[in-house]
Amino acid sequence: MRVLGIDPGTQRTGWGIVETRRRRLVPLASGVIRTGKRPLPARLKIIHDSLTEVIREWAPGVVAIEDIFMAKHANAAMKLGHARGAAMVAAANCELDVHEYPPALVKRTVAGKGGADKTQVAKMVAVVLGLKELPGLDATDALAIAITHCQGIGRPASGTRPKPGAATTRARKKRAL
Repeated sequence: MRVLGIDPGTQRTGWGIVETRRRRLVPLASGVIRTGKRPLPARLKIIHDSLTEVIREWAPGVVAIEDIFMAKHANAAMKLGHARGAAMVAAANCELDVHEYPPALVKRTVAGKGGADKTQVAKMVAVVLGLKELPGLDATDALAIAITHCQGIGRPASGTRPKPGAATTRARKKRAL
């Protein structure tokens, strides 16, 4: 399984590709998309187009993205949501499932505690993936998100959650009898 992990941001979006091979996690590539101080629509286009290019080059089977968290400032959370949206549309346009992971779960999966700082997460990513040098914190965070998905921890793909009140498989089988 090849996973593209994404750590979205409007100025820096980290990405990392991890593949599972015989129960081992192998890092294939990682990087950071830098958008600079352009207007927000231009930054979102850069994120979308760059991730589309990464997807075409590396052909992941699935995308794992960091879920939104409550920032101190609502405006910052909204901008993060825009960056996530651009990334999700890039994945959807390439017909890939998108899985979302809360930051605390990613930190707990990789570093052992949900309150780990970026440096602790980066060090553990290096250990898990056998990296001799770190690719930078945004790319390292993206690799951590991909690792979390590979570990099988988390939620179903976006848009696949059952609707509240939907009949369960067992209830449907009972009705069929």
